[in-house]
Amino acid sequence: MSPLATPASTHTLPSYLQAEHLGPWGVYLQQIDRVTPYLGPLSRWVETLKRPKRTLIVDIPIHMDDGSIAHFEGYRVQHNTSRGPGKGGVRFHQNVTLSEVMALSAWMSVKNAAVNVPYGGAKGGVRVDPRTLSRGELERLTRRYTSEIGIIIGPTKDIPAPDVNTNEQIMAWMMDTYSVNVGETATGVVTGKPVDLGGSLGRREATGRGVFTVGAEAARHIGLALEGARVAVQGFGNVGGIAGKLFAEAGARVVAVQDHTGTIYRASGLDVPALLVHVRDTGGVAGFADADTMADADFWHVDCEILIPAALEGQINASNAGQVRARLLIEGANGPTSPEADDILAANGVLVVPDVIANAGGVTVSYFEWVQDFSSFFWSEDEINARLVRIMKEAFAGIWQVAQQHQVSLRTATFIVGCTRILRAREMRGLYP
Repeated sequence: MSPLATPASTHTLPSYLQAEHLGPWGVYLQQIDRVTPYLGPLSRWVETLKRPKRTLIVDIPIHMDDGSIAHFEGYRVQHNTSRGPGKGGVRFHQNVTLSEVMALSAWMSVKNAAVNVPYGGAKGGVRVDPRTLSRGELERLTRRYTSEIGIIIGPTKDIPAPDVNTNEQIMAWMMDTYSVNVGETATGVVTGKPVDLGGSLGRREATGRGVFTVGAEAARHIGLALEGARVAVQGFGNVGGIAGKLFAEAGARVVAVQDHTGTIYRASGLDVPALLVHVRDTGGVAGFADADTMADADFWHVDCEILIPAALEGQINASNAGQVRARLLIEGANGPTSPEADDILAANGVLVVPDVIANAGGVTVSYFEWVQDFSSFFWSEDEINARLVRIMKEAFAGIWQVAQQHQVSLRTATFIVGCTRILRAREMRGLYP
């Protein structure tokens, strides 16, 4: 049997989908197992959540500047489309794997359902370190990847967006490539585009703004005042940087920041606007003059009230979760906390606001962008931010209520809400043929 073939039993997953192959996909499967007892009659459909609808692996050959030909491996996974077209970002990173992209696509399914936007979940990635490519090589890689996955994406089929190491320019190249291939301008094929090409105001800051919005709501529910609260942030790009800026504006003190260049600390609080300028100009937090340098491993036990992991998945695990001293952990990144770490944090009284609600601001404004592209009518940034805050607050309130009702973590509560909506749609649609 092919390793990708579906086995005869409806209850046996193919080996590459099983939890023993841990990685991000294994973490996701454990999360589904934890939520299954709360799904009631819909649990008969739970296998739907454990099997991606469609997985595409592509070879991406490109001409390099030196005349050689290089090959890169790319992925696009559509986890579930019961509630609408696939939606999820594309990341360019040297450590991208199929397990990672599958898990990210599944978390997108849950995330989109949790905030009740009419999308399914999808994700894409290319295993490449984009820092090693020239601009021309990066463009050729992007366009070839887009052409290879063009058979499954489209404005009403699957809509990519920026993710790790991709940005507005990458989305512009993707939109143009797809449009040329189909013979018409299709602005709605991607979101996170430049505003001049149909992008939405507020999209760049949306994920960080969502992290702040639900973080502030969670703090209010546990009686944690933001004024004077100490915040530690891992990752200081569009997510962590914007979230840190908004927390600082609310009166909190950002005392520690870590990224791929190092870790900095200042007990009285970092100058966040100056740090954002430094990161923009130098590419990282290292070398910021008005701060002390600390060992990367020490970041996890910094004295703080709020911890925001906003980098990559798998950062908080059984080995370091016990060191976390925060009262509130807000997941700006996708999948930063393992199930074992979740249990340790809960036992230590740390409230975790999970990724599938905390960082849903990006896809919410992506939905706004998609709607604006279809209507060719664009909203003001104030309108967009107000709609985003309203949706995020309403979604969090519903999840908080479910958590209290079932006496479960916010992660399990978010999965209850999201998975119930996905499986209800699956059941109503039925099976064809």
